Amino acid sequence: MSRKAKGNLMLLITAFIWGTAFVAQSEGMNYVEPFTYCASRNILGALVLIPVIFLFKHGKFKGKLEMQQFSVKETIKGGIICGVILCVAGALQQIGISMTTAGKAGFISAIYIIAVPIVEFFIFRKKSVFVWICALIAFAGLYLLCVNEGLAINQGDLIVLYSAFCFTAHIMVIDHFNSKGADGMIMSCIQFFTAAIFMTAAMFIFEQPSMSNILDAKYTILYAGIMSSGVAFTMQILGQRNTDPTSASLIMSLESVFAALSGWLLLNEMMTVKEFMGCVLVFAAVILAQLKDKFKNTKNKGEIYEKTS
Repeated sequence: MSRKAKGNLMLLITAFIWGTAFVAQSEGMNYVEPFTYCASRNILGALVLIPVIFLFKHGKFKGKLEMQQFSVKETIKGGIICGVILCVAGALQQIGISMTTAGKAGFISAIYIIAVPIVEFFIFRKKSVFVWICALIAFAGLYLLCVNEGLAINQGDLIVLYSAFCFTAHIMVIDHFNSKGADGMIMSCIQFFTAAIFMTAAMFIFEQPSMSNILDAKYTILYAGIMSSGVAFTMQILGQRNTDPTSASLIMSLESVFAALSGWLLLNEMMTVKEFMGCVLVFAAVILAQLKDKFKNTKNKGEIYEKTS
């Protein structure tokens, strides 16, 4: 399997975990407040990564990752900056989820699939018309999948929209520090500790955390902390090392599809024809974007073969 294929697979798994985590995040709000939930999941995410990093760097799985020289300075800097952005994005998303429906939150959060190529355009990274078409198809699919009522922006929707812009910045910052030689796993761990510090401070300032309430929400926090934070965000960083931000955002937009499917399986929510068509459009956009790259690589190999024949 090529490095790009491995990276895309990591991002696909990331999208699956994030999509199913929407159910956990929504359920968690029945027991605890937003900052308490976010602080708990980020602490868990950081703690889970410590033994994982040790195993891959010094223990049983040493050498399983590609050997590469990493920059300590860029890793620390990237972890702190990503952590601050993740803190703001995560808090806004969680607050917004408590004030709107999970379906609408999933749609609005995925607006980064349009925002990323726009940001790349303004920093002079030209994108083909084909990429823009794929992004628009995915955007239309997300609309059909998640918007079941008028798209009136209430306070919760607006807060989730702000979080989507923050996640756009998060994707771009990860891409920047990956290109600077940051260690993805360690950077991820640092970002969770950074986010957890700020979240914990906000928890005690704005909320009244209760250990009994946290224990009541333990299963949702465990899933969001271990899988969505510890595993998925790390796979996002590692996966983005081998693909560009626009392609990464297209693959990760599948989280809305997985959110709908997990709602159907876990919460007995039925999918309408419109929602099913939304799933089809999002999958089509992602597949088209990947087939375009594969066709381009095949064409280039053919040209090389003709020149050498």
